[in-house]
Amino acid sequence: MYAVQYADHGDRDVVEYAERPDPEVGRGDVLVDVKAGALNHLDVWTRKGLPGIDLEMPHVPGCDAAGVVESVGADVTRFEPGDRVAVTAGVSCGECEFCRDGEASMCVDYHIIGEHVPGVHGELAAVPEDNLVAVPEGVDWATAAAAPLVFQTAWRMLVTRADIDPGESVLVLGASGGVGHAAVQIADFAGAEVFATASTDEKLDYAREVGADHAIDYTEDDFAAQIRELTDGRGVDVVVDHVAGETWDDSLKSLAKGGRLVTCGATAGGRPQTNVNRVFWNQLSIIGSTMATPGEVDDALAKVWDGTFEVRVRDRLPMSETARAHELLEDREGFGKVVVVPDSEFDD
Repeated sequence: MYAVQYADHGDRDVVEYAERPDPEVGRGDVLVDVKAGALNHLDVWTRKGLPGIDLEMPHVPGCDAAGVVESVGADVTRFEPGDRVAVTAGVSCGECEFCRDGEASMCVDYHIIGEHVPGVHGELAAVPEDNLVAVPEGVDWATAAAAPLVFQTAWRMLVTRADIDPGESVLVLGASGGVGHAAVQIADFAGAEVFATASTDEKLDYAREVGADHAIDYTEDDFAAQIRELTDGRGVDVVVDHVAGETWDDSLKSLAKGGRLVTCGATAGGRPQTNVNRVFWNQLSIIGSTMATPGEVDDALAKVWDGTFEVRVRDRLPMSETARAHELLEDREGFGKVVVVPDSEFDD
């Protein structure tokens, strides 16, 4: 088969689309004929190299993909050849105290397909049965591939961890990205007043289209000051910050007293300075969130499959152009997700 791979960490030039052996299918695995994959910022970080993660090279990246079941291992009971499936990338042990308590994403051995182990951006992928969800007829492959990671992540952040209520106010940073555009829709669906930041008029218009009540160009305006102005000095109840870096302090400034900042990542830097005085004096909560439980995945994707939530795709490319897909993410070009398709499946 052909797959995206790289033999060393580095810049985009390490990415290639090359022939490699078909994946081995274990007793609990499903072999998927991949019809589409999707990129996340996690793919960029993994390509560059993450501290403490020693990958077997060459590494096949990719956390998101969808396709048709080709064959199943001897112990598989949920799927059979011909089924339409999508990958949900979080892998848990099923045995630790957190797994037994229904909190799979807090598993002590939690890892992610494509980040810690080989990914799914190839013509074929062998995936554990528990890491697949059924895709209904009528859902296109780009949507099926692009939805799972970002919508489950945003759902857990807002619905479970931040526990938003109707009538609350939510600020979503980076609303043009995968998690961002999912978070805007979920906050709107939950009945919140939604504020969103983005960097161009086009992105701001898209944010409004998917549910933002207020859109702020963070390249021209101090978004914390804008939030204070728009809320008559109060601030918002919840900030979704998956950017961190230089935005962190302004995220804290944007919160009302007793507000909650929920984060699932740090695309602009993972060690921002924190004004602790602001945190304790305003009685703020800083909440971490990672991926989702199987039940949360089902809840979020049910709303994608029925059309309640829309997966915006900024570009669709053959897998041989995955380096260009990385560039789109790194340069923050466009709004929504970037989809890659096996060259053998790609049709302009």
